[in-house]
Amino acid sequence: MDKIRELLRKPIALILVSGAVGLLLGLIWAWGIQPVEWKDAPPALLHPVYREEYLRMAIDSFRVNGDVEKAVARFEALGPYAHSTLDTIVSNPGSQDPAAIAAFAEIVRVVVPPASETSQGTPAQAGSGSIGRLLVILFAVAAVGLVGYMLFCYLLPLFRRSGGGALTPAQQARQISRQTEMTDYVAMGEEPPIAQFMTTFVIGDDLFDDSFSIENQAGEFMGECGIGISETIGVGEPKKVTAFELWLFDKNDIQTVTKVLMSRHAFDDPATYQRLQNKGEPVLAELDKQIVLETAALQLVATIADMEYGQGALPAESFFNRLTLEIAVWPKIVAPG
Repeated sequence: MDKIRELLRKPIALILVSGAVGLLLGLIWAWGIQPVEWKDAPPALLHPVYREEYLRMAIDSFRVNGDVEKAVARFEALGPYAHSTLDTIVSNPGSQDPAAIAAFAEIVRVVVPPASETSQGTPAQAGSGSIGRLLVILFAVAAVGLVGYMLFCYLLPLFRRSGGGALTPAQQARQISRQTEMTDYVAMGEEPPIAQFMTTFVIGDDLFDDSFSIENQAGEFMGECGIGISETIGVGEPKKVTAFELWLFDKNDIQTVTKVLMSRHAFDDPATYQRLQNKGEPVLAELDKQIVLETAALQLVATIADMEYGQGALPAESFFNRLTLEIAVWPKIVAPG
């Protein structure tokens, strides 16, 4: 269920799923709940069996009342099927009077000769409504198939990864965070924090940017904190992160406090140090190191629970392969003035 929620947060997946569901619901409504109802449909659209029954009734009516105008009108209503239906009845009169059939045929064939059927339209034209419906159905099926295929192509790699294949860097990071034990401040004899988070960066997560909401025990919003990529080194993919920005926002303060966690290479390089200093106080990232951020009403302590430098053609200890940070926040006790 969590994987499905995660997928639906992505715009393309949401669009595809919404389109498929909307199309299916539309078909169910149009063909099952409120289908199109035909009214006053012409006899030409009847099944061949019922066209023959219709013409036999017209012949019987003409035998009784002799109304030539009505007989011709009823015959013409069969459109391109009129003469073929009449030929069927003539060759197989059944229980009808052959003389009545012959009299009817003699009248209508004079008024509506077979050659005039071209002016009445072809069978394809008479059945255009049925063909139109068939085309709509075929289009709908093709659309559903296309959406299903796109969903299959989009979701298959993700499900393969979730079924035992390689996890994405972001998934690896979440797994590491869940497996890392948080500090028990109460057991250490300290006040418990009002908020405590674990966040991990794994190389390859080029969009890494974690943020957390801070609330007090009463559920009141106090502020936010987070960490994101500040600086990279080198070129190519994945990005080689050489520094992170750790920040704290206090709703009661007008500023956001920021510190920059830097790799050993970035910290020792004067140009990089000076450039990143404009973003916040530079701090060398070291295992088990605690970084403190304070605002008017909040105090944040971030502990580097785990870290690992990447290796390659770049300078040693210049970029992070992994970084796990534990963040704990306490309300500041302000002495009465």
